[in-house]
Amino acid sequence: MPANTDRYESAVARYFEAWNAVEPEELAKAVAAAWTTDGGYTDPLADVSGHEQIAAVIAAAHEQFPGFAFRPLGAVDGHHDTARFSWELVNETDGAAPVAGSDVITLAADGRIRSVLGFLDRVPTGA
Repeated sequence: MPANTDRYESAVARYFEAWNAVEPEELAKAVAAAWTTDGGYTDPLADVSGHEQIAAVIAAAHEQFPGFAFRPLGAVDGHHDTARFSWELVNETDGAAPVAGSDVITLAADGRIRSVLGFLDRVPTGA
C-alpha cells in the first residue's frame, strides 16, 4: 500500500510543481515531467491536451493571478490509477485564497498524468 500512496503523492507533487512554474523553460520541463506527451487537462474553463496546450493554460492562470501559488489542501486519496486531491490558489503576499478546487487525475504506468478532471469549488466574482 505505501508504494501506491507514494505514487499518487509523487504525481500530485509534480502537478503542483508544474502549476507553480512561472518561467517558460521551467514550465515546459515541469509539464513534461508531470504529464504524458498526450496527456490532457479539463476543467470548466479549459479542455486541452499535449504539453504545449497544458503549459499555455498554466501560463494564463499566472497572468490572471500574478503573485499567487497553487497549494495542496488536505490529503491525496487514490486507488488503482486514479487519485483525487483539493487545492487553493494562494496570494503569496497576504495569504488570501480566492480560488479553490478539486482535481481527479488518471496516471499512466510510468506515474505521469494521463488526464486531469478539474472542478472549481470557489471562484471570485468576475473571474
